Amino acid sequence: MAHRPLIAPSILSADFARLGEEIHAIAGDGAARADWVHVDVMDNHFVPNLTLGLPVVQSLLKTTDIPLDCHLMIEDPDRWAIGYAEAGAYNVTVHVEAAADPVMLAKNLRAAGARAGLSIKPGTPLEDHVETLKHYDTLLVMSVEPGFGGQSFIPDVLEKVRTARRLVDTGHLKLVVEIDGGINADTIEQAAEAGVDCFVAGSAVYGAEDPGKAVAALRERAARVGAAH
Repeated sequence: MAHRPLIAPSILSADFARLGEEIHAIAGDGAARADWVHVDVMDNHFVPNLTLGLPVVQSLLKTTDIPLDCHLMIEDPDRWAIGYAEAGAYNVTVHVEAAADPVMLAKNLRAAGARAGLSIKPGTPLEDHVETLKHYDTLLVMSVEPGFGGQSFIPDVLEKVRTARRLVDTGHLKLVVEIDGGINADTIEQAAEAGVDCFVAGSAVYGAEDPGKAVAALRERAARVGAAH
């Protein structure tokens, strides 16, 4: 993995009263600039928590030119996900456990102008969804149970990352391998070694004194592993 690791800070860990400023804090120059802003949309049905929805995403799109990576932890994404793509989100990720027709949904998301992402929970096997993933641009491997920030990293999911990396490297899949959950200075190296391209980090960025510096430090750790391979 010789290319530059992507860092996607999760605003789930940001101050919701100051979201514009919090995103501005990761919009600096060079290594301190986030590649994507990860937006966790939770509906209190698919996951036991309620966060934010389309109106907030529409507002955020007006305040930043960093691409928005919308992770929809919601029921009935076949119906609701397209709105995020139409609003201008760069990447719209749905859960394979929630989508009724994930292949059609990927086509609709792309037609609406977004990249299509598919997320799998820690307990969901990757092998069952390889054919579906041929229609997607991003695979989001959850390294915690979706629904809450601040959980501990589940190392077992790295086997799925390794499998996905092999499938990408051999040309079977063409997608970005993304990981979300418990990513920090200690766990990012394991994830990078397994073959992750894009790292979602919440409290590791927004719990830091300087979020931009935290982005740069995480990127450097991941890149160090990539350079060694």
